[in-house]
Amino acid sequence: MAGENDKFEVYQDKRGEYRWRRKASNGQIVGASSEGYKKKADCEANMKRGPKDSDKWEFYTDKRGEHRWRRKASNGQIIGASSEGYTKKADAQANAARQGYTG
Repeated sequence: MAGENDKFEVYQDKRGEYRWRRKASNGQIVGASSEGYKKKADCEANMKRGPKDSDKWEFYTDKRGEHRWRRKASNGQIIGASSEGYTKKADAQANAARQGYTG
């Protein structure tokens, strides 16, 4: 299954806020937090968020014509987004599946 060997890392950004990123076994970043967190525990909770029926997934085409996704919580807050654009929508969906998208 894609993503089973992915590694997560938590780091502090230039503002001192915590962020997470998910790396594939080849070292490529395949997911990242869409915001910084003041508390490391809040960052880790977002990182470990599994599939939730209340989350909404949006797939869209960016200004460069590439396919991307974003995940929104029930309150409308973006809680995840693709870290890159994809030529095919199916590739964006496969990347979203690594983050909990179930179709």
